[in-house]
Amino acid sequence: MEPNARAGRREWVGLAVLALAALLVSIDVFVLLLALPHLSADLGADATQQLWIMDVYGFLLSGFLITMGGLGDRIGRRRLLLGGAAAFGVASVVAAYSPSPEALIVARALLGVAGATVAPSTLSLISTMFRDARQRSQAFGVWLACFIGGAALGPIVGGTLLEHFWWGSAFLLGVPAMLLLLVLGPILLPEYRAPEAGRLDLASVALSLAAVLPIVYGLKELARTGWHAAPVLATLAGVLVGVAFVRRQRRLADPLLDLRLLGNRVLSTALAGTLAATLLMGAIMMFLTQHLQLVQGLSPLHTGLWMLPSLFANMLSFQLSPLLARRIRPAVLIAAGLTVSVCGLLVLTRVGTGHAPATLITGWALIGLGAGPLVTLATELVVGSAPQAKAGSAAAMNETSGEFGYALGIAVLGSIGTALYRAEVEVPAGVPDAARESLTGAAAVADDLPGPVREALLDSARAAFTTGLHTVALLSAVALAGMAVLIAVMLRHVPPIGASEPKERPESGSEPDSEPAPAAAGH
Repeated sequence: MEPNARAGRREWVGLAVLALAALLVSIDVFVLLLALPHLSADLGADATQQLWIMDVYGFLLSGFLITMGGLGDRIGRRRLLLGGAAAFGVASVVAAYSPSPEALIVARALLGVAGATVAPSTLSLISTMFRDARQRSQAFGVWLACFIGGAALGPIVGGTLLEHFWWGSAFLLGVPAMLLLLVLGPILLPEYRAPEAGRLDLASVALSLAAVLPIVYGLKELARTGWHAAPVLATLAGVLVGVAFVRRQRRLADPLLDLRLLGNRVLSTALAGTLAATLLMGAIMMFLTQHLQLVQGLSPLHTGLWMLPSLFANMLSFQLSPLLARRIRPAVLIAAGLTVSVCGLLVLTRVGTGHAPATLITGWALIGLGAGPLVTLATELVVGSAPQAKAGSAAAMNETSGEFGYALGIAVLGSIGTALYRAEVEVPAGVPDAARESLTGAAAVADDLPGPVREALLDSARAAFTTGLHTVALLSAVALAGMAVLIAVMLRHVPPIGASEPKERPESGSEPDSEPAPAAAGH
């Protein structure tokens, strides 16, 4: 396709196939949250095996994102996506019929490796299919709405499936979408391979895995168990290997991850925004789901239903943001959206312990409504500002920043919430120490206590957890307001999506961006 050429029916139908796959894969991943108790009882999985069943997918997904982004640029993005789709479908069937916890852990690991091909390949293919900046931003909005929608629909779909079928059905949701992608992908999706791509540097692949996996593991363990030596050392080891990885990438003529892309101020600012948003909002979502279930007393299915208003606000924002960005500068639109999210976070500071989920859901809906401009336009700014040959690497950067942000947010904000809970909770004499550790622990031991003691413990635990929610929401509001100001300043020169504007003269002593801003000139 020629630069700035407008996409036709074939490209939009291809996008529909990619979006459907993203929707069902996202649902498939989040359904496991409800299926875990059922499969654990059926397979006899102990506590350690349950943790690995849950976490091994995210570990390998995070670890292989960088590798898959670079690999797609070299062997062909459609080829990598179709190969990943086939592997994902096969691994899903293996997971559904796993006879033991060990077999399920292996299947989930394969799902993580296959899943790492989906986002970088899909986002880079969208950048190839939609060369017009306005159409491309709209296409990113559609794909992201389906991906985020799957996360919200997962508990609802999972609750329905588990009421009528066995736990393995949760893993089969993505199989039809993968089959559809394998059939229609070669017809509808274009192939793209970087014309002068070199061989994949295996040493870089090893270094990237050795850097990402310990960091993600360490952050998750810090969130789960607190500040202990093992996760801290794992995180530090990952950081040190990451330094070695960065140095190697700077020396290679054809690196696995082209760090020169970060010299583009638009791209680097958008990445920072993605990192901050997932860091803050991912942790907040964890607090909200626990509050709905353990404080408000809702079932997992009802919790999923109460999350629907936020889903609709999020999807509406994803669709409107690219349209508004045609007339409003991204800096202004993103900053305005983050201001709405800040208001939603402040609403969360008014949530009480009584049965009043409406206040909580109103705050979360405002957060989702305000997040749309950042999520959709940051994706466009990151992938769209990279040269076409490096779109896979740029997409991998975008997804990896999101994964790191989520893990870091759970670790940092989760630790703050836990510390506040432990400081505030009042545990009656004779109650097991588990009640002092978390609201989940208090709820678990409460069933074995006499009535008055149980109510006193739960009232105190719920109040302590709500205090933690208030503090984390307030800290997130302050941080998000700062990010809004930073983005407004750093992206102020980027014109509305699809508009033409002369390139800003570089500041004294700095290098100009390697590519024009995507809103100004596309590719």
